[in-house]
Amino acid sequence: MTSWVSELQTSIKDARSLLLALDLDPTDFPDLDLFPEFPLRVPLAFVDRMQKGNLDDPLLRQVLSLNQESWVVPGFSEDPLEEHETNFPGILHKYSSRVLVILRGGCAINCRYCFRRHFPYRDQTLTKRSFKHLLAYLNKENAINEVIFSGGDPLMADDSSLGEVIQAVGSLTSIKRIRFHTRLPVVLPNRVTAGLIRVFRDAPVPVILVLHSNHAQEIDKSLSKVVSKLRRVCRSVLNQAVILKGVNDSAQAQISLCETLFDSGIDPYYLNVLDPVSGSHHFAIQPDQISEIYQGMLEALPGFLVPKLVQEKSGVGHKSLWRHPLCRSTGYYI
Repeated sequence: MTSWVSELQTSIKDARSLLLALDLDPTDFPDLDLFPEFPLRVPLAFVDRMQKGNLDDPLLRQVLSLNQESWVVPGFSEDPLEEHETNFPGILHKYSSRVLVILRGGCAINCRYCFRRHFPYRDQTLTKRSFKHLLAYLNKENAINEVIFSGGDPLMADDSSLGEVIQAVGSLTSIKRIRFHTRLPVVLPNRVTAGLIRVFRDAPVPVILVLHSNHAQEIDKSLSKVVSKLRRVCRSVLNQAVILKGVNDSAQAQISLCETLFDSGIDPYYLNVLDPVSGSHHFAIQPDQISEIYQGMLEALPGFLVPKLVQEKSGVGHKSLWRHPLCRSTGYYI
């Protein structure tokens, strides 16, 4: 088996090579562009799930860099959730009982709608020094009972480093659980090594794994196989998705995603409305369509397969239940 590190090194890093690998003519995409600060990056394991010859493949659309990303659009900003100023490097304490840790800045794949595509990872990623601050902070703030490892992608760290972090954080008396938000097992299933399984198995507290998949086509036998291993050592394996124009902007696409997730042992958790980050406006859909999509899901799926439709708002200490802008009622999910 090829190591996941080797697979990362062979990832496709330019749009022309990606299109040619899919038997597509780059001249059919006149709006291709390069973004050195957020370059195209996609592992071959993910490319293999794309449909050759399909200009509108939903996986291709998520990763192909287009010149629309450089447009200035009102309402879209580089830091829509006001995260660039952290409590201290690598640490975001946005919710009263949870603290988010930027464990690694890099990802295996650069999704073009990423709400942290402009995040200053060089200055705001966990370091050995800030890790000591984190442990001291967690000891002092007894209200915090959960640590969420994010990024970038936290599983870009090697198994040994992950083990050390989990043992140190999980051994604190106030911490009840540890959560990982990651896309790596989806785009690179070989990341789920025997070592990673041991790290999760030996954690002092329950581990919750939140994957990120937006379309049923992303879920194949290789992912289902590693999820079966993860379910043996994680308390929960969940999924969050984002509604994206041209990718999954129909009730049927969302229904298929939820059913396929269930078939693979993954529980739908969140369905996110797009965060208005600069460079992602071409993925946004209208509120009426969001309502129509979700209504279709409610009518077709049992309750346990319907993810919570949410959006995140800067300065709000919880995930907000999405409401149509013309709807007066409000609500939230924690």
